Parts: sequence; C-alpha cells; structure tokens
Amino acid sequence: MIDTAYVATMARYNRWQNRSLYEAADSLSDEARRLDRGAFFRSIHGTFCHLLWADRMWLSRFAGTPKPSVPGSESARMIGAWEELVAERQVTDTLIGDWAAGLTPEWLAGDLTWVSGISRRELTRPKALLVMHFFNHQTHHRGQIHAMLTASGAKPDDTDLMLVGA
Repeated sequence: MIDTAYVATMARYNRWQNRSLYEAADSLSDEARRLDRGAFFRSIHGTFCHLLWADRMWLSRFAGTPKPSVPGSESARMIGAWEELVAERQVTDTLIGDWAAGLTPEWLAGDLTWVSGISRRELTRPKALLVMHFFNHQTHHRGQIHAMLTASGAKPDDTDLMLVGA
C-alpha cells in the first residue's frame, strides 16, 4: 500500500506547506485571520487550530505522544494566541518528521485499535490506511486555508507535491 519513503516524503511536504501557509497568514492582521469566512472551522485561525489538533490526536495514536488537551468539538479554539499557534505547529511538525524517520515496514504493516471520538466506538484499521488518512486530512484542510488566504490577498507558495525539496 505505502512504504516508509512515502511517509517521509509526506512529512517533508507537511512541514513545507505549513511553513508557507503560516508565513502567508502572518502577513494578515489577527482580525483577518479570525474572520468567519464560511469554512467548516470558520476562519483561517480556526482551521489551523483544528488541523494542529487532529495531527496531535493521530500522533498520540501512532507514537504515544500526548493527546490534545481539548475535545474535537473545541479544536478550532484550541489555541488563542497566534504566536503560540505558530510555535506549536513548528513543534508538531518536528514530531511528525521524527516519527516518520523512525517508522519501520513492520509497523506500517500492522493494525491500530483505538476509540474513535467520531463514531464513539472502538475501531481497528490498517496502520498504512490511517497514515494515508493522516496526510490526506492535512492536505484537505490546508487546501481550505490556502483558498482563504488567497481570497484575502495573501500569497502562499505553490502546493504541488512534486516540488518538495525543489
């Protein structure tokens, strides 16, 4: 399905894209980042928070790191201060990179069992599928953020995966 090279590439892509989006968002006022733009998590700030929350939740399942301190229903308000959000994103991207660098084919070939907050029951799924979901979820929400940023006049980098490391 996937291998450790895929995971390492996606971890680099994640860091690169987050850096681009956060730099673009930094060019906006705090008010502009918090403006309700009609997205599922309403604002640029709220969507960044949700994405950080989800990354931390999956890392807690994959690597045993601490879970987010708020429930998923509060994910868009997880961190209020922009500077703290930027710092925590950088910390989390380092954790993702370190986790990806340490993966083995054996780990990816296994299953993961966890209690899903969405379905409110225990689930077991292949780890490789869950890792693909992890990166796909990031890409989905970063696409929303990219659209909100460009609509507000900010200029994030291109998003093409083939440009990682270019």
